[in-house]
Amino acid sequence: MAATKHMITVVSLFSGCGGMDLGFSGGFDFLGEHYAKTQFKIIWANELNGAACRTYRKNIGHHIKEGDIWQTMPEMPQSADLVIGGFPCQDISVNGKGAGVNGKRSGLYRAMVEAVSRIRPKIFVAENVKGLLMRHNADSLQRVLSDFRALGYEVSYHLYHAADYGVPQTRERVFIVGTRPDVQKFIPPKPVCSKHITAKEAIGDLETLAEDVEFNHIWSLANKSAEQGNRSLKAERPGYTIRAECHGNIQFHYALPRRISMREAARFQSFPDNFRFEAKLRETERQVGNAVPPVLAWHIAKATQAVLTGCAA
Repeated sequence: MAATKHMITVVSLFSGCGGMDLGFSGGFDFLGEHYAKTQFKIIWANELNGAACRTYRKNIGHHIKEGDIWQTMPEMPQSADLVIGGFPCQDISVNGKGAGVNGKRSGLYRAMVEAVSRIRPKIFVAENVKGLLMRHNADSLQRVLSDFRALGYEVSYHLYHAADYGVPQTRERVFIVGTRPDVQKFIPPKPVCSKHITAKEAIGDLETLAEDVEFNHIWSLANKSAEQGNRSLKAERPGYTIRAECHGNIQFHYALPRRISMREAARFQSFPDNFRFEAKLRETERQVGNAVPPVLAWHIAKATQAVLTGCAA
């Protein structure tokens, strides 16, 4: 019985507004489903963006350290059971510049390698975009895997379709998981949805709601342009991938003559309604788009917890 009460310590890197951390902590509700609290306890987190840190403190906790990861690393705990993080992906994404892990931002994965080297957690979980698996990024993927494997970890990766796990969005992301030799292998959680949640099911109840700044129910007034963000949602299918760099050109509502609101975008990312973003529209858009969907993170957290406790997920 004692093992089930043991808290599993976590260090979180590139934490953003806290989507992945919320998922790993559990204890939240989304679209009528309850995602139970896990055994994970986040003891330290880091994020460069000040506005994201404000959102994190409001919703997750005050253990987040604002600043450059390399500069704050000396303050990082010397030990933890788990290290998690979504290292920046701008140079790897489909819409990036193709620099791969040689790029200034995506090269920050080395900070996560360094953190794992220092802390020697039992397991680590790193999230990134689907683009990491594309042919032109093959060298980048192999370098990331080999750098982690050089630390003595058993490393695997798996592509997840968020909609298969109860997230109303066609988002695909790669999770790289490493386990120490003294820990059992990680088994990716199986999809839980035979039928995806549609856009109408996710945000239909917000159609008659007037703008509400406190609720983050605000939207961009940007007109259509030749650039991205011109697609309109389809009521009967999940939302399109919420991106961080749309510059106000976030997708249009399936029925209303406007772009979707930040609360609607947060719904597509599976944030609970009581999660409030401490920023104005553009910065909130960035935070929502950069986040790991909490519901997807929760399913991965349960599989991770099974590795560390020996119990079925």
